[in-house]
Amino acid sequence: MVTTDNSLPVLVIDGAAFSDLDGFAREFSKLLCHHTWRGNLDAFNDILRGGFGTPEDGWVLRWLDSDSSRSALGYEATIEWLEGVLLTCHPSNRSQVENELLAARRSEGTTLFDMIVEIIRYHGPGGPESEDGVLLDLR
Repeated sequence: MVTTDNSLPVLVIDGAAFSDLDGFAREFSKLLCHHTWRGNLDAFNDILRGGFGTPEDGWVLRWLDSDSSRSALGYEATIEWLEGVLLTCHPSNRSQVENELLAARRSEGTTLFDMIVEIIRYHGPGGPESEDGVLLDLR
């Protein structure tokens, strides 16, 4: 953990250290105290609310080599992930997941990278849960 000029702790993940969602989960879990995140995006959202070993009064998530992550968590990874979601989702959600899957197969819509970034920004400035104070620094 490093400190920025504004005294917020900085937690760093390295996009060069992983090539898929499982790898991102392993890399991010290294930032947590006594907790392992397994890649569920709802759980990721909960973790960013605090109580899992991240700083309580705001922090910076510095994502190094984020362009590599953008590629690794792009449409191909999104298709694979959505195919898995489709197998286990509630029947009432199937049509939405199927539509997202069709869009991803056309290289359209939100990628896993986009989803993760959106979740992080949800907990930062201007987000609905900005009180969590998570600042995203893509590098």
